[in-house]
Amino acid sequence: MKIKVIIHEAEEGGFWAEVPSIPGCATQGDTFEELLNNIYEAVEACLSVDMKEIEIKDKDRILELAV
Repeated sequence: MKIKVIIHEAEEGGFWAEVPSIPGCATQGDTFEELLNNIYEAVEACLSVDMKEIEIKDKDRILELAV
């Protein structure tokens, strides 16, 4: 899966990034390398779903896709 990320230079130094395809998904880092690590964590957190909170009926199926 490829996701576009917009990276901004922060006025106070460092960087911050947003993921337009995932509303509310943003992160920051003091260095570009730190920002890259934080982007992966942010996207994973924004896309993760706690299955305990979802009602699944007997005939429902759960499918995981790798894209």
